Amino acid sequence: MNIAQLLARWRVRLGYPLAILVLGVSRPVPLSILSGAILGAIGLFIRARAAGYLHKQEVLTVTGPYAYTRNPLYLGSAVLVLGVAVASRSWIAAALLLGYFAIVYGVVMRREEQELRQHHGPAFDEYARTVPWFLPRLTAARLSAASSSSFSFEQYKRNQEYRAAIGFLLVLTVLVVIWRLRLV
Repeated sequence: MNIAQLLARWRVRLGYPLAILVLGVSRPVPLSILSGAILGAIGLFIRARAAGYLHKQEVLTVTGPYAYTRNPLYLGSAVLVLGVAVASRSWIAAALLLGYFAIVYGVVMRREEQELRQHHGPAFDEYARTVPWFLPRLTAARLSAASSSSFSFEQYKRNQEYRAAIGFLLVLTVLVVIWRLRLV
């Protein structure tokens, strides 16, 4: 197993010890928690929209958020991570979170792109030429291989995207507890 496969398989589990470390160095206050919650909610919305379009291993998804960026789920995750960094009110936490995301998810996105290229061939190549890797386009790309799929709440549930929201709420709750304990 190479490093890309290892990171892809363990990326979430590796995040648990990171979360403990981040929470340990956090110095939240109500304004940082609120600001981070707003950013995190935007990230969750981006992820939810993407998950409602994504049919993993079935088709090349190029509509909805995927017409703006090839990695809308990870773009949403980046905004979510930024929200946690703001909520934590710690430069150390921010550096840990953003460094982890950049390294781990950069590798994971490249690996997934190779798999999509192998599975979808020329259709993926056209998609990759038209739609940016991470930062979104301003307008939706129009592709010849585009299906007419639309957002599906059933697909959102099937992709178990609600788990990101639960995790984020848990982190915010712990940050509130940390803030309250520091008042005592």
